Amino acid sequence: MPPAVFVTGGAGYIGSAAVAALLDAGYEVTVYDSLVTGHRAAVPAEAEFIHADLSDAETLRAALQARDYLAVLHFAAFIQAGESMEKPGMYFRNNVANAIGLIDAAVAAGIRRFVFSSTAAVYAPRDEPLDEDAPLGPTNVYGQTKLMVEQILDWYRRTKGLHYAALRYFNAAGALPDRGEAHPHESHLIPLVLQVALGQREKIYIFGDDYPTPDGTAVRDYIHIADLVEAHLLALDALAKRDKLTYNLGNGVGYSVREVIETARKVTGHPIPAEIAPRRPGDPSRLVASSERIRRELGWQPRIPDLYDIIASAWDWHRSHPYGYEA
Repeated sequence: MPPAVFVTGGAGYIGSAAVAALLDAGYEVTVYDSLVTGHRAAVPAEAEFIHADLSDAETLRAALQARDYLAVLHFAAFIQAGESMEKPGMYFRNNVANAIGLIDAAVAAGIRRFVFSSTAAVYAPRDEPLDEDAPLGPTNVYGQTKLMVEQILDWYRRTKGLHYAALRYFNAAGALPDRGEAHPHESHLIPLVLQVALGQREKIYIFGDDYPTPDGTAVRDYIHIADLVEAHLLALDALAKRDKLTYNLGNGVGYSVREVIETARKVTGHPIPAEIAPRRPGDPSRLVASSERIRRELGWQPRIPDLYDIIASAWDWHRSHPYGYEA
């Protein structure tokens, strides 16, 4: 019988892509999602779907004990850094308290592997690429919640024998032919820029042009969703023999906001007007990955590293899904 995995947030942008890859790899998949930000249409038909919130302890407990799961892959979280500074309680409740409930329920069900969707926002900003031993120092509540869950997982490793992987994403981007980025209140740069090209927004705002970067705008490392998902499958396998994995997932190249907008202009052929706006609280000036550890230890290698190709894949999806999954 194929191994079964339990995926929280499997109706979201990254979670649904991971579900599709897990199914292709021969796993049976149960998706648990509240659909607060996810889309039912993004969940592959072959996956079992449970519509429930992680705060529903009884439903969660029953779902995890309904079958013999090999692992939990946890994607369900609020992800907007700016919003986290305005609504810290909402982020601590959903991202931390609900994660604790999930970890407890998983351990009680006898599940030994846990793959956690973390973030580069756990690091203190610095100019050179960040490796996994770089100083930690979140500049926003969102990053703090992810760091707290990483620390909680390590205590469950020590006290309960839970094997876990913390995968620290840099900026997930791009699309697959059948799934792309469609958040209800979009805050990510590439889809926002493409919405301008589609005529859904008048212009793109650049939040701050006085950062200590070459052109004054914030610099980020963008990684294609297909490469991100591949790393999850490698980590899931590696947890059979190792009890703790912490990996950065990025390309190791930083692009400024202005560079992303200019590349999108080339991809779309649209002028994409831009306007400078004040900085957003909690936005670091530069986040670029060193992903040498996962390349060395698990043989991971990004296959779509070029920013033009990443944006082009997103543009193809957005043109065919101009109103996301709800069209």
